[in-house]
Amino acid sequence: GAGIQVTPNGARVLDALGLAAAAEATGMRAEAVAPMAALTGRSIARFDLSHQSPPYRFFRRPDLVGLLADACRDAGVAIELNARVAATDDLGADVIVGADGIKSVVRPFVVGHADAPFFTGQVAWRAIVPDMAADPVARIWMAPGRHLVTYPLPGGGLNLVAVREQADWAEEGWSHEDDPENLRRAFGDCSDHVKTILQGVDKVNLWGLFRHPIPETWYRDHVVLLGDAAHPTLPFLAQGANLAIEDAYVLAACVAAHEDVATGLQAYQAARKPRVTRAISAANANARNYHLGGIQAAVAHTGLGLLGRVAPNLFLSRLSWLYDHDVTAQDYQLAAV
Repeated sequence: GAGIQVTPNGARVLDALGLAAAAEATGMRAEAVAPMAALTGRSIARFDLSHQSPPYRFFRRPDLVGLLADACRDAGVAIELNARVAATDDLGADVIVGADGIKSVVRPFVVGHADAPFFTGQVAWRAIVPDMAADPVARIWMAPGRHLVTYPLPGGGLNLVAVREQADWAEEGWSHEDDPENLRRAFGDCSDHVKTILQGVDKVNLWGLFRHPIPETWYRDHVVLLGDAAHPTLPFLAQGANLAIEDAYVLAACVAAHEDVATGLQAYQAARKPRVTRAISAANANARNYHLGGIQAAVAHTGLGLLGRVAPNLFLSRLSWLYDHDVTAQDYQLAAV
């Protein structure tokens, strides 16, 4: 587990579950997001996040998982670890939720095997740079055909995700430990600041970025999909975990709002599908925008810089559909189709 960003839309769910104080104690408040020119180290713009409510926070992933697990136990949920589910027909549950990620073993039961994952033409490295201090800002270091995202973590260290366009992915599996020198070479023409960050990497994992198409149906009988198991998204909008958190709240609310489980699952899908489709499209667009080069990059960076100087609030207002959304304020009795 490395770092994870919980944006205001995800934080509203934590607040509704009574976890605001725990999130404040565990996470780190983000002050800004800053697009950067990776080749020169120049700051392109800075967009203030400090007034977001609830706060935009950085977490260590194990801390967020622990926070949620403790809350489950406090609510009387029994958590059983080190168990493999071999079949779903004899679990004796009213609803079975496949929240098991992009490599979901539940997904084929729901949607079949027709929607095989496809390689996106990009690979990503993930690392924590120890003993590197930074202000609480998410920086997006953009270069032709690649980019890095960096932000500090509670307790110290810098979280790093680096993405590069690549024609193929030949390794077995989707993730493996890589030589940090490969990461450094991929960004070897970048600024001294970027090189300093990468020089501090002593352990890194590399994986190919794969996606499934969003399935037409997210449930079958009493089995339903949630988060990346239902709708994998590329990591270019910091929404994978946030969409899963939203999904979980909406699923619970829909099942509670309808006497018939099938109607509740139908309501859940109807409520969530348009939103996650829009978020995934926005993430795909960022994948292109982060990797511009030449004249296209110069024009885009000039526009971002002008926006940051003249109308900095406009940048975040364009994301109001994402950050200001509140799944806890909806009436899911009305969501059924």
